[in-house]
Amino acid sequence: MAPTAEPSLFEQVERVINLIRPAMQADGGDVELVEVTENGVVRIRFHGACYGCPSSTLTLQSGIERNLKQRLPMITGVEPVL
Repeated sequence: MAPTAEPSLFEQVERVINLIRPAMQADGGDVELVEVTENGVVRIRFHGACYGCPSSTLTLQSGIERNLKQRLPMITGVEPVL
């Protein structure tokens, strides 16, 4: 049996975001993973109701960033991009 390839950091981050995504979609929004930098910064883009929403900063920090850092210790931060 061939060894399975370890998922890339991008794929690992995408999996964690997919766990959070249903709650965001329930509120009419969504999030897109744009990139993961070499130094562990995750860049995301908000869509739908999340774009420009005053609560998106809270969602970013307490939802997305906290979950990513708990599951993937190599993540150093999360920042939104336009």
